[in-house]
Amino acid sequence: MLNAPTTELLNQLRHIVGPAGVLDQPQDIAPFLVDHRKLYRGRTPLVLRPDSTAQVSSILRLCHGARVGVVPVGGNTGYCGGATPSSGGHEIVVSLSRLKRIRHLDPDNYALTAEAGCVLAVAQQAAAAAERLFPLSLGSEGSCQLGGNLSTNAGGTAVLRYGMARDLVLGLEVVLSDGRVLDDLTGLRKNNTGYDLRDLFIGAEGTLGIITAATLKLYPLPRTRVTALVAVAEPASAVALLAYLRSSGSDALTTFELIPRIALELVCQHIAGMSDPFDAIHPWYVLLEASSAQVIDHLTEEISHTLARALADQLVRDALLAHNASQREFFWRLREAIPEAQVRAGGSIKHDVSVSISDLPAFIAEGAALCRRIAPEGVLVIYGHLGDGSLHFNINTPDGGEHPEFFAKKSALNHAVHDLTRTYRGSISAEHGIGQLKRDDLVQFKQPVALQVMHAIKQALDPQGIMNPGKVLAAEANHQTPSGRGVGADTPTASAPP
Repeated sequence: MLNAPTTELLNQLRHIVGPAGVLDQPQDIAPFLVDHRKLYRGRTPLVLRPDSTAQVSSILRLCHGARVGVVPVGGNTGYCGGATPSSGGHEIVVSLSRLKRIRHLDPDNYALTAEAGCVLAVAQQAAAAAERLFPLSLGSEGSCQLGGNLSTNAGGTAVLRYGMARDLVLGLEVVLSDGRVLDDLTGLRKNNTGYDLRDLFIGAEGTLGIITAATLKLYPLPRTRVTALVAVAEPASAVALLAYLRSSGSDALTTFELIPRIALELVCQHIAGMSDPFDAIHPWYVLLEASSAQVIDHLTEEISHTLARALADQLVRDALLAHNASQREFFWRLREAIPEAQVRAGGSIKHDVSVSISDLPAFIAEGAALCRRIAPEGVLVIYGHLGDGSLHFNINTPDGGEHPEFFAKKSALNHAVHDLTRTYRGSISAEHGIGQLKRDDLVQFKQPVALQVMHAIKQALDPQGIMNPGKVLAAEANHQTPSGRGVGADTPTASAPP
């Protein structure tokens, strides 16, 4: 069992970070007590804002000795309650927002070292200033922080070409639960000196230690981008188009997003300035983008030619190429505004799943049929990153009303979608992590041996159980109830994943 912090401990923690690093007034603490989707509300006596790795080390050393829980938080943009303290009020929240420096930029090595509190967009801008690309791209990139991105192994819209956050990391600096600092901020591409400790902490959601800095991979800055919005008859056509583009010899595809007709309609209805760019109505769409580091190349001609052949072969129904920056921006806005449009249309029950790309058409068809049987009044909004096999499989309310009878079916819908995902050997958390929301589901969907290994790692690195208690592993759970609806429940007003 963890302990409540004593007055003496709280004073010692205040002394470590100084007055500028302490938040203890209710109005200042309040933003740290609720998650982004407002599913979870907690309490804390203190929010600490260290401005150095040494301060983070001192905080954890004290909390480890006192057996007091610590909840790390970045930009608080997560979707699974992974950075929200429990309702018990005994955990210390540690915000990384002041650790925001770009420590080193090495253009020749295509590497950038930044602290965990650095906002993703700032890291992108720093790379671009050196004519390099940091390709992690998310809807929340203007507020999310690198530490949170790595702790949840964030995905985004460029996974098809560049991989998940894990694939973009060369080295880490991590403070362990007892305050020791693991300094592995290497910029090496090749390093086979024993276990790869870096990967233990990426995706661990702060349950094994606190990431304080990372050395990130950079890439050549794109000089040419080709963006197209393509209409297709069904998801199977989209999968075939992806293979078609790849087999054409191009390895330049960066983005391949699936959008259903209903999502486009919601965006046009609820987002100002948006309209259907096609003359005819189509059931499904694909937003694709290819890029090249060369200033003058044949990428536009290549993509145009491939889409023309796809049209001739009746693989696609229509295709629009963005001819300038404003058209490209408009196409991207159609995709990126889907979560906002969903929220404005009413509440939704959400799933963040992935299966193999070849299985996506069958999975969508079976999943849609299951959901219609359970909640025929629901509106299916199934969209996402087809290029890497992940989907936001959401069911909206029929309108903007409360609809308690619809949300009463949440558990049945979750089980149906997740059970189907398991039959396809897929994942119930493609890119948003486990946090509190899926903590208990993990026990059902992770293989027993894998869970045993995870618990062994947790015990080895955090024997006191102080690191982000109640997240990821059920055995550490405090069983906090979100908004009074039961563990892992959603709320009608929750915002949709991007």
